[in-house]
Amino acid sequence: MIVVSSCLAGWKVRYNGTDCLHENVEKLLNDKKIRTVCPELLGGFSTPREPAEIIGGNGYDVLDGKAIVQDRNGNDVTQMYLNGAYKTLEFIKSLNAEMVVLKENSPSCGSSFIYTGSFDGTKKDGVGVTTAILRRNGIKVISENELFQ
Repeated sequence: MIVVSSCLAGWKVRYNGTDCLHENVEKLLNDKKIRTVCPELLGGFSTPREPAEIIGGNGYDVLDGKAIVQDRNGNDVTQMYLNGAYKTLEFIKSLNAEMVVLKENSPSCGSSFIYTGSFDGTKKDGVGVTTAILRRNGIKVISENELFQ
């Protein structure tokens, strides 16, 4: 069983109400070999919502209380990101999923890159909150770009 970010599977759940249907995920969808998850929706967000970025670190730092997740309006939305991450962990464990494919660059799902926290479109090496908690629990997380490589 493979679990993928809902937006990669064509669900319009991104912060701006769009999806990121990815051709590699679409192949898996056609074979009915995946389940989908959106940690941000599980955390209580709605669609659309203000974009958010991690301020002061990465997903591991958020888990350790050293960084926060803030939306573009300056609201601290860290707890919602944490709630979604923990609910996603429970979901993944309940499925005994062998791999999780999450949307790169997201403050929740990024597995190699996240935005810098300056809301100017720049990225840095780092992971999102959900990726951090999944990896700390021994779950393999990759991005859509690594699928079928």
